[in-house]
Amino acid sequence: MSGAGKKAVDVAFKAGKSIDWDGMAKLIVSEEARKEFATLRRAFDEVNSALQTKFSLEPEPIDWEYYRKGIGSRLVDMYKEAYDGIEIPKYVDTVTPQYKPKFEALLVELKEAEEQSLKESERLEKEIAEVQELKRKISTMTADEYFEKHPEVKKKFDDEIRNDYWGY
Repeated sequence: MSGAGKKAVDVAFKAGKSIDWDGMAKLIVSEEARKEFATLRRAFDEVNSALQTKFSLEPEPIDWEYYRKGIGSRLVDMYKEAYDGIEIPKYVDTVTPQYKPKFEALLVELKEAEEQSLKESERLEKEIAEVQELKRKISTMTADEYFEKHPEVKKKFDDEIRNDYWGY
C-alpha cells in the first residue's frame, strides 16, 4: 500500500473511533435533525468502509512467469522493465501545516461559542422558569407584588405619573 493511502486509512479509522456518535445523537432535538444526523453517520460509515477495503489491501504481485509462458519472453521482459522503472513519487503533505493553525483557532472559537451558548441557555431557562411562575401567580398577584419583582416597571410608571404622561 502506498504511504498516502495508508495514512488516509489510518486517519479515517481513528476519526471513526474518536467520534462520539451516541453523545451527539442525544443532543439532537428535532426529528428532521435526527434524520440528517442518521444520513451523515451512514455516509461517514460508507466512506470509512470504502477507505478500509480499497486502500488497506496490498496489490497482488504480478506473476511474470505466467505471462512469459503465454505471450513470450521478450515482450514480458520489456513490460517488466518498464514496470520496474516506474517510480511513484512520495506524497509530501504541504496542505495540513497551512490549515492546522486555522483549525486549532476554530476549535478555540468553537469552545468559546459553546460556553457562551451554555450560559445563554442557562439564562433563558431561568427566564422561562420566572415567566412560568409569573403565569401561575398572575391571577392572584397584586400590583405591589408585581412591582416588587419588577422595580424597573414601577419606576417607569412613577416617572410617567410624575411627568403627567398618561399614554395619550
